[in-house]
Amino acid sequence: MSKLENKVAVVTGGSAGIGFTTAQEFIAQGAKVIITGRNQQTIDEAVAQLGGNATGIRADASNLRDTENLVAEVKSRFGKVDVLFVNAGVALQEPVGQITEDTFDTIVDTNFKGAVFTTEKFIPILSDGASVIHMTSVSAFTFATGTAIYSASKAALTAYSKSVSGELADRKIRVNIVAPAMTETEAIYKGQFASEEIHTYIRSKMPFKRYGETEEVARVVSFLASDDASFISGAEITIDGGASVNAFRL
Repeated sequence: MSKLENKVAVVTGGSAGIGFTTAQEFIAQGAKVIITGRNQQTIDEAVAQLGGNATGIRADASNLRDTENLVAEVKSRFGKVDVLFVNAGVALQEPVGQITEDTFDTIVDTNFKGAVFTTEKFIPILSDGASVIHMTSVSAFTFATGTAIYSASKAALTAYSKSVSGELADRKIRVNIVAPAMTETEAIYKGQFASEEIHTYIRSKMPFKRYGETEEVARVVSFLASDDASFISGAEITIDGGASVNAFRL
């Protein structure tokens, strides 16, 4: 039997990147998957690729009303949720001394506030024994120019996650964190990282001389979602090829 057979899984930000690949992995393991995103066309295209066990619901993680509507629709259609992968996030860069309120609000509203209230609003319809996985980043404990607020948002989510793991333990709900380093997605080739030159440099400084693949992250998330991880909660799993213990400066 597949490890997520008959499970209902929600993947926020599931229409592209790590979220999409994780949705594929969940479906391969037998789950019914609900993906979210901000762009309806992108969601529809993703669902068409994922197949009949995928459902797409448009929801902006930074918008509390969208999140409440998402939870209501999932409850109406599926009744309960067994796996919640809180993956939606943004990565904007501004150097210290030039940080704007708009950038601060965009990052915090999605990466921290959005992640917190996605979790909070889903708690009533989580099955006892459910698995919650929060997407953070090695940026929560490693730092680069321009990432101060992004790093802070991920560190805040890490702290929240560990508290939630304790408070939901009486329902046997497991809450864990995955913290990838640079992973091959379209998103990493934007902003201050648009230049291939910077990527060549970063890869050269990483122990494995490459970035992670979305499949490598998805398999870890799938493990945490399954009963194979039944005694793991409050854990933070770093997926970075050893980069965070082999310090380098950008």
